[in-house]
Amino acid sequence: MNESLLISSQGRLRRLTLNRPDKRNALDVALCRSLLDAVRDAASDRAVGAILLDAEGKDFCSGMDLSEALEADLDVMLALHQELFSIGAGLRKPMVSAVQGAALAGGLGLALNAHIVVASAGARFGLTEVRVGLWPYIVFPVVAAAVGARKATELALTARIVDAEEACRIGIVDVVVKPGALHERAERIALDLAAASATAIEQGLSFVQQIVGLDPVSAAKLATRFRREAHASADFREGVEAFRRRSG
Repeated sequence: MNESLLISSQGRLRRLTLNRPDKRNALDVALCRSLLDAVRDAASDRAVGAILLDAEGKDFCSGMDLSEALEADLDVMLALHQELFSIGAGLRKPMVSAVQGAALAGGLGLALNAHIVVASAGARFGLTEVRVGLWPYIVFPVVAAAVGARKATELALTARIVDAEEACRIGIVDVVVKPGALHERAERIALDLAAASATAIEQGLSFVQQIVGLDPVSAAKLATRFRREAHASADFREGVEAFRRRSG
């Protein structure tokens, strides 16, 4: 196992922890490969209900490891980045990211592949690639999906750093917590997701993925089909019966 990524489980929760604190958790080829393998493994494991992505040290992730950027095999690196920074779009299990310190460039893209981003009040976010003569080509789509293409373009052009409060306002962050409360809150959210109906979440995320780009009529037809299947599921029946018992 690559020691730059720590993998642990807590019940139905799989935790993936970036472990290069001395490198600000920069993404080298080895860490990218380990992350992809770990997410794929969690996604295919029926015993896993949710994924929590967090990091050791002061920063979540400073982006691509520039110390190897010019020497690494470009085709290999690009293929890894393309899959890593788009993997959230195909996940049918919920993923939560817990961000402290800096989430910059590829670090921002990585955090946004999670369905829910929890950030410490001191966290900082930015698309900083132009500072080293690069446009954030591969992470741009996931950032644009969160904040809109115009705002993503502004962030990429200016390479400015936004704090957690602004990040929450524009759609990068979902929950901001006090310093010291980050990991407890993110873990609680992830554990609750892991304990929820796996069938409902899997089908729901599948619907979210399939509805992208559909016209309203097609979207309505798809919603009706998914809703009909959900209504017939054992999870829905058990949920309704449990509610009735509590209400009675």
